[in-house]
This record gives sequence, structure tokens and C-alpha cells, in this order.
Amino acid sequence: MKQAISLLGLLACAHVTAHAGASANPPSQPMTQPSGQAAASAVTAVRPEVTTADGAQLFTLKNGMQLIVKPDRRAPTAVHMVWVRVGAMDEVDGTSGVAHALEHMMFKGTAKVAPGQFSKKVAALGGQENAFTTRDYTGYYQQIPASRLKDVMELESDRFANNQWPDEEFKKEIEVIKEERRMRTEDQPRAALFEQLNAATFIASPYHRPVVGWMGDLDSMTPEDVRNFHKQWYVPSNAAIVVAGDVDPAKVLELAQQTYGQIPQGAVPARKPRTEPEQKGIRRIEFKAPADQAFLAMSFRVPSLVHLDEPKDSDRDALSLLMLSAVLSGYDGARLDRALTQGADRIADSASSSANIIGRGPSLFMLMGVPAPGKTARQVEEALRAQVARIAKEGVSEAELARVKAQWTASTVYERDSLYGQANDLGGNWVEGFPLDADDRILKLLRTVTPEQVKSVAARYFGDDQLNVGTLVPQPVAPGSKRPAAGGADGSRLH
Repeated sequence: MKQAISLLGLLACAHVTAHAGASANPPSQPMTQPSGQAAASAVTAVRPEVTTADGAQLFTLKNGMQLIVKPDRRAPTAVHMVWVRVGAMDEVDGTSGVAHALEHMMFKGTAKVAPGQFSKKVAALGGQENAFTTRDYTGYYQQIPASRLKDVMELESDRFANNQWPDEEFKKEIEVIKEERRMRTEDQPRAALFEQLNAATFIASPYHRPVVGWMGDLDSMTPEDVRNFHKQWYVPSNAAIVVAGDVDPAKVLELAQQTYGQIPQGAVPARKPRTEPEQKGIRRIEFKAPADQAFLAMSFRVPSLVHLDEPKDSDRDALSLLMLSAVLSGYDGARLDRALTQGADRIADSASSSANIIGRGPSLFMLMGVPAPGKTARQVEEALRAQVARIAKEGVSEAELARVKAQWTASTVYERDSLYGQANDLGGNWVEGFPLDADDRILKLLRTVTPEQVKSVAARYFGDDQLNVGTLVPQPVAPGSKRPAAGGADGSRLH
């Protein structure tokens, strides 16, 4: 349930391996290290700009990069992350997938670290590392013994500033990315349907493009496309460092100034608003692919959550839509499950909803279902919409709403048991422009949502003019062929 507000619908990818090889081309702006005395003096002069109730602190380095530190001394480990406020939505037509390609190439070396050696160095420190690319942002992280924090900060700051690799490394890696696209999208009927529905739902918004990129753009991508994207967007004022674990904030700040603080400043490119035009009628697509079952996905344009301190009507609607989704399918035996998937004459084998209300681009409410044997996708569509219409007419009970609010609170508290969960929340809040304690503020606002508000949004946001429908039309599977496993409903991909 927690992910529905922060990450669901953002196409994420995790980096697992990198190839070994030789490095070439010296960096144009090598980093330098200050003396220990200078660093200590700088630390003395800096105080956190923000300190939250649970101890998270926000600093800004002299070059504009921000640092977020959250002490948690329950174990001698730490999570170190770098968040860059750039993702697939910042690409331009013809270079779709370049943000994700750059994430791959960030593992391919600097003047100090040969291609393929970054992951090996982190492993030698006793750590684990990974990375992800979404529509809105790119992130890199390591989980290591707290005593090795300096080592990973030196490694990560070096590749942030001085990423470089021979053209041959790119030529090999772009083929890996193409194969990833084939395996995770083109060979997965539901994932491919989501990609097509997404392209039909968004016309002007850059959310129109897939994170992994269109295959034609990958075919024509060049090493310079990736290098230019790095030079353009990987500047200190467009990034934040997040450290959570058994650490002292003053010491982390000192290390950050010694490493990241030495990266030269750079201007963040101007971002033009690419406003999605008003939709004025149903859009339907059919996607034919070898599959055993049909699949239906519907998307509705809804408002985003933007203002937490002084929420506007649109923000309250966004939160009410989140609660509507939770009432529909936020727990086992919720409304969609009871109404569509149970009994001998059930309509669907599965049914679910999601409210993706946070992001740098437009937000969507999704309804999805798999027809039961003998039933059609159109019957599932009608049944899903009927459940929303029922709430629009009859509303929801106080007990239903209290249950999903309690679940949301529990999932948020449980996530804080994880160092990675804490760091991920802090970085996600920063990259979306929210305050560090956004989770607590959102919880507070969610507790104010009333049954009347849920009923109201059910009545106002699910008309035909806001509806996009995608249907997977099963095609026969060739005898003897291996049928691919079903893809995730959110289009998620792992390397």
C-alpha cells in the first residue's frame, strides 16, 4: 500500500552487474581533496537547514548539492544513496531510454575505476549496491558497514563527476539494454499492453515514452547521446546525497564536503512545462499477443498531490482517490475481490486498482482485471466501473475507511524498520519536491479524509471523457514454444 503513493506506476529498473574492461579518455574536471583542517573548518560553519522530529538533517554543500542524513544506531551499517532529479520525462524525442542507458554506463568506469570494477570494489567493502531509473528520477545506492562510508562516498562522487568509458563499452551495453527491453516488455504481453496504453493515455506529457526507450531509439542511440545527457543533468544542484544508519551527521557532512563538495558547480537546464491537453472522449486500444488469458487495464486522469502544508481542493481529491483505491483493493477481501473474483459465476480471476498521485508529471487512477473463464474483458470493464459507480452512489462506511487508514499507518511505520526504507523515503521526498517529513504530513492528511470525500471523487473522476482502455487480446501460442511469464502490472523491470 505504501508504494501506491510514491512509486507505483513509475517504471523502475535495478542494475545488478557491470562488465569489466579498460578505461579511456581522462576526465575533463578531476576532483581534488581539501586538507583535513579546511574540511573541519567548513563543517564548523555549517548548520542543518532542516531537522525533522526523527532526527533527519538537511544540508546544502557549497556547490549546490544537498545532503540528507538520518542517524539510526540499531546496527553498525549504513545506506548511502545519490538521487538525481532526472529521468525518462527529461528526455527528448529520438533519444528515449537515454536516462536508463546512462544509469547502465555509470557502472562503466572513470579515470580511477576501470569498467566493471565499481561493483567489485563495493563488494570488497562488504557492501551491496544497485541503481534504478524511473520517469522522474535516477538513483544509486550502496548498503555497507558504517565504517566504510568514506570509501563508497569517494567511489560514488568520482563516477558522478567523472563518468567515462570507451565507445566499445557503450556498444556492448546498448545490446544488453535492447535484450532487457525484449525480455521485460516485448516478450511480456501485459507489460507490452501497459506500454501501449501509456502511450495512448499521454499525448504531450513526456510520460508518453517508456523508461527503457523505444527500440528504434535504442538502435540509433550513440555514445555521445549518453555523454551529453550526463553532462547536462548530472550537476550538483540537481542531486542529493542521502545517508541513513549508524553515522554522525557532522562526520558525514565532512566526508560529503571532501568528496561531493569538490565537484564543480553547473547550471540545471531549464525545464519547459509540457502540459497534457484535456481529454475529450474515451480512447481504446487492443493489443494482440500470444497469451492464455485476456487482460484489461483502464486509466483515468486524476489530480496530483502537490501541497502538503496548505492543501488545495485538488490535493484533498488526490488523497481521497488514494483512499478510494485502498477501499477497492487495498487488502485481501476488499471490494473488488469480493464482488468480482468470488463465487461460481465470478467475473474475474483477479481485479485491482491503484492511485498514482505523486510525480513530476500527470497522475492516473488505474483499474485492472483478468476475465474468468467464459467471461470477456468488456464484462470485467463494466463490473469494475460498476463498483466505482456504487461508491459514487452509496459511499463507503466509516469502518472501511478506518481500516485502510490503519493499514497505511502500519505500513509506513513498518517501513521505517529498514535503513533502506528510511533512505528511500527521504530521497523520494526530496526528488519530488516534498519536505523530508512528507510521510508524516501525508499520514496526518489521510486521517482527515471523510467518507463523503471518497464518495465525491468516485462520482467526479470516472466519466467517459477521462477514460483510456487497453485490452490484451490473446492469440494462439505456437506449439512447442515457451510462453513468457506474465509481466508486472506496473511495468516494473529488473536487469
